[in-house]
Amino acid sequence: MVTTNTEAGLDLAAFGLIRLGVASPELKVADVAFNTAEIVRIAERAAEQQCRLLLFPELCLTGYTCADLFFQQQLQTRVGAALQELAEFSGKLGMTLIVGAPVNVDGRLFNCGALISGGRILGLVPKTYLPNSGEFYEQRWFSPAYDATSGFCRIGSHDVPFGTDLLFRAEDVPGLLIGIEICEDAWSVAPPSGSQALAGASLLLNLSASPEILGKQAYRRDLVAAQSARCLAAYAYASAGPNESSTDLVFSGHSLVAENGRILAESERFRFDSQLIMADIDIERLVGERQRNTTFASGNPVQDYRVEAFRLNPVKVTNLLRWLEKTPFVPPDDHERAARCHEIFQIQTSGLIKRLRHTGCKTVVIGLSGGLDSTLALLVTVKAFDRLGLERKGIVALTMPGFGTTSRTRGNAEALAQQLGVELRVVSIDPAVRQHFLDIGHDPQLHDITYENSQARERTQILMDVANQVGGLVIGTGDLSELALGWCTYNGDHMSMYAVNCGVPKTLVRYLVDWCAREEFSGRISEVLDDVCATPVSPELLPPDENGDIAQKTEQVVGPYELHDFYLYQVVRMHFPPRKVLLLAEEAFAGEYARDEILKWLKSFYRRFFGQQFKRSCLPDGPKVGTVALSPRGDWRMPSDASAALWLAQLEEL
Repeated sequence: MVTTNTEAGLDLAAFGLIRLGVASPELKVADVAFNTAEIVRIAERAAEQQCRLLLFPELCLTGYTCADLFFQQQLQTRVGAALQELAEFSGKLGMTLIVGAPVNVDGRLFNCGALISGGRILGLVPKTYLPNSGEFYEQRWFSPAYDATSGFCRIGSHDVPFGTDLLFRAEDVPGLLIGIEICEDAWSVAPPSGSQALAGASLLLNLSASPEILGKQAYRRDLVAAQSARCLAAYAYASAGPNESSTDLVFSGHSLVAENGRILAESERFRFDSQLIMADIDIERLVGERQRNTTFASGNPVQDYRVEAFRLNPVKVTNLLRWLEKTPFVPPDDHERAARCHEIFQIQTSGLIKRLRHTGCKTVVIGLSGGLDSTLALLVTVKAFDRLGLERKGIVALTMPGFGTTSRTRGNAEALAQQLGVELRVVSIDPAVRQHFLDIGHDPQLHDITYENSQARERTQILMDVANQVGGLVIGTGDLSELALGWCTYNGDHMSMYAVNCGVPKTLVRYLVDWCAREEFSGRISEVLDDVCATPVSPELLPPDENGDIAQKTEQVVGPYELHDFYLYQVVRMHFPPRKVLLLAEEAFAGEYARDEILKWLKSFYRRFFGQQFKRSCLPDGPKVGTVALSPRGDWRMPSDASAALWLAQLEEL
């Protein structure tokens, strides 16, 4: 969990976020007074950290391991009093608590989760599935939820809603609807949380007492992550700790918070003192994910639900407790990143293989500049040819030096082609472009957009004509980030016959080339690839500087790609509004970019993204490799003349 500080108080609810706490308290088995006091102490500690929603484990008021003591009237009476004490406490502190307790309803004892808020017990949800094999004997003491005969139970002088048909809606946080299940419910074939999610529950809470045995930690972690993903929800799991009786079992207090498949927070196990983890849950994101997921929308809950309303009373926070990836397309973990690179390379290669098999082509043409994108495209093409058993000489690599070509990039392009054993052709574009300038009456000293794009289109013409000569396909080299920004020449490098990089963002291209240098190739090839990775990103359309080095650096013109890829993910994948994208960018890049700079490039992103859609409306075929793609035939369909005014207006307000 990454914690980033905000200078001023942040209203989480205004950005669709809530702060959730999950506790594994120190307890004494059957000592309700001690356990209640500890719950209060943890709640006060959580409140100091701006948390107003706090989940506790199964049967935390008594301890899960009370066994036949659950039948003691003295214990049951004290539990009822404790629930009323916690209700009064919740009203004073402005805290919503979810605690586990044994509750007598109509002569049957139920293992319940109680949601307490605003001075009241809003509802009791009984456990549906009672394990009664192996180390578990719950049916000895408790009745399953389906044995209930009443929808209410009496706690003190109040009738409290009771049943598995209860959901809890926060009136002051749009989209926050809570569903509750208990321990074994989540391990069943059809967890109640699935139906709750289909009824609209965006936050699923599990009160658990899960004993620890070999291998169970990993399974539990996977279970929680998977259920949150399946339900497109946040899922919190509070587990009883090692202060439970160790007569036959040991409990570890393994608590978790997951959101749509990702673990946001996880407790340390086997701690005898109280443990508290917290995470900021993005309810707005979850609601948006459900709107876009037709499979989820087509499902129906298995029962009708009663909805109890409460107020969460969120307060402004001084920090954001949420994992924010500066590079959402690039995993920070080396092992995970390598695995992702391998998978993407396989997808790219397989896509090209299918196209070559379908067309019967044994020859391809690729423009090789010595930059990152064309290098990756060449490596993909080489591996595709190897897998097809085709001669690498069928790959015609064209390096087309122009006004801005440097000896470094040209040298790398030529060395790479030679080392990989592909056919290399060198075709200078200078004479043709100069003739073109003469034909259209353009001053070659005027280094404007005509000067630049004339070179890009001349290179594309050469590629297409050579492809006709050799009876092959032109392999596109442009990447996803360039498509998002429109940083490509229409009918120039914008066009090809199969675009292998169209689903790969710029921040990931460098890692892919580096991965290829380590895993797919070796020797001199790896040395060249290393230098390609170290070369500044540039279209090399303007003359080099006085030292012969690259003068035109893309990121000085369009902005840092790490920012634009961050924006791309938040805008296209998450559909977040500009103010939220700005907030997340400020947090993710704190200390690296000033707010004004982040805002400047965010405005530029929106202007470019909207203004350049016409280029994406006629893209060549190419493989989708991740959760973001801009193909007009697939993930992204947008009118080319859509206005960015609504989005830019919000940025101007900021």
